[in-house]
Amino acid sequence: MSGLEKALFNLKFTAKQLNRQAAKAGKDEQSEKAKLKKAIQQNHSDIAKIYAQNAIRKQNEKLNLLRLSSRIDAVSSRVQTAVTMRQVTGSMANVVKGMDGAMKAMDLEKISAVMDRFESQFEDLDVATGYYENATSSATAVGTPQEDVDRLMNQVADEAGVELHQEMAAQAAPTKVGPTEVEEDGLGERLRALRN
Repeated sequence: MSGLEKALFNLKFTAKQLNRQAAKAGKDEQSEKAKLKKAIQQNHSDIAKIYAQNAIRKQNEKLNLLRLSSRIDAVSSRVQTAVTMRQVTGSMANVVKGMDGAMKAMDLEKISAVMDRFESQFEDLDVATGYYENATSSATAVGTPQEDVDRLMNQVADEAGVELHQEMAAQAAPTKVGPTEVEEDGLGERLRALRN
């Protein structure tokens, strides 16, 4: 087994591992959504927000893993093409053995080896770039946008048949800063008394 074939095996293995991890993240996301639904039904909005953030984080993790797996699959296809081309080149060399004189002048094996190394290095660059993009997008996806959390909480609340808007609006509504009507009437009477 040549180095390129080993690299191909490792790429396919890594892609399968990433797909498994993405499936696990998907299951974790569903688990967090179930916990979110239960917390909403029990009117625990703070806990529900935590579960909503966890669900969104797991969803982003799943998407990032699937993207990386897809990129590795693409690189794997390129490596497979390189392996196949090398095999075809070997077969062609055997078929045209009678043309050795012409082939010595061109030295196809050296050209093929250089091309194989170039392909391998190009695939390594693709893998490194994909890893960097994944790491960068993972780092930026750590903060969960509030609107995503609210949207997910509302979606789960609708599925659970719970009215979440009223409870959250009551929590988010600012307390009245000014005096009430009764207090205002009392203050007005005191002001009139002071003027007289």
